[in-house]
Amino acid sequence: MIIGSISEDINIEKRVAITPDVIKKYKSLNLEVYLSENYASHLGIDDKEYETEGAQISNIDNIINNSNAILQLGILDDQNLNKLKKNQNLIGVLNPYANEKKLKEIISKNVNCFSLELLPRITRAQSMDILSSQANLAGYKAVVDSFAYFQKAIPMMMTAAGTISAAKVLVVGAGVAGLQAIATAKRMGAIVFATDVRLASKEQVESLGGKFLTVEGAENLETEGGYAKEATEDFKKKQEELLKETLKKTDIVICTALIPGKKAPIIIKKDMIDVMSSGSVIYDLAAIQGGNSELTKVNEIINSNGVNIMGESNILNKLPVSASNLYAKNMFNFVNNLFDKDKKAFEINLEDEIIEKTKIK
Repeated sequence: MIIGSISEDINIEKRVAITPDVIKKYKSLNLEVYLSENYASHLGIDDKEYETEGAQISNIDNIINNSNAILQLGILDDQNLNKLKKNQNLIGVLNPYANEKKLKEIISKNVNCFSLELLPRITRAQSMDILSSQANLAGYKAVVDSFAYFQKAIPMMMTAAGTISAAKVLVVGAGVAGLQAIATAKRMGAIVFATDVRLASKEQVESLGGKFLTVEGAENLETEGGYAKEATEDFKKKQEELLKETLKKTDIVICTALIPGKKAPIIIKKDMIDVMSSGSVIYDLAAIQGGNSELTKVNEIINSNGVNIMGESNILNKLPVSASNLYAKNMFNFVNNLFDKDKKAFEINLEDEIIEKTKIK
């Protein structure tokens, strides 16, 4: 049995799905690994490193024709996607929300498509949880980048010439990315506030030294799977009032609120941005799914009355080596669960919640 992976378009995606240190793990399952030429050369990883570990470097057509499973970050480009054959497996972050039409076409050819962002939040799936591993890095990097762009010092500094006040940071969404953002901002000396529709987040925020902003009479908007769900109109109105008051004295906002498979909720509206001080920064990690800020534009820095709004399409391209190392381990753990060691074949067992939830129908 063969697994293969093709280089991503590095203008869009610099991460890779297979790193040299996981090759031996695949070999232990008796899986051969085929990779395209210069697979991770942009990360400083030469093809020889992969070959030393037992991978084979081949051309794209050979990989697609011979692989039982194709492991990627994003969906393949149209040309290569159309080459997939019956009973092959495509595994990656396929974004069914944005790629619905493409995926329906390829599934009609009996290609099995698995999208790892749909993993259920159960204990057994933690080692495969790409959302957590990647969001952790994203939350960290968003804080580092926004602090670098902010033109004032972050911690409080007392000098003979006077005192510099600590920067005030608001984190919108206290999932994995948000919690890492809180921890990073606190370590760098900021005063941190956070808000989330899931009341269970309050304890986690406070354990990291953040102050949790609670909407009066709030209900717990959390799905059984542990994700945030759409808020009611009444909640949204109360949240807007609270946020508007908070933003008057906020220097930096880190937006991380996402609803899996849907457009990101708009939480920071223009009238709220208008009350922020000139020089403030909004870093919107939800930009690629529409953004949490009403004014966010992907891969642009928008200046609105002196407030700078930053929206990266893929912040993990700024940490591709670390992100690839974690993603590759998540991917192996998923493949390990999908592969039947006794039958030595990929087994689509829909009674397994992990397989059933990630398989795109």
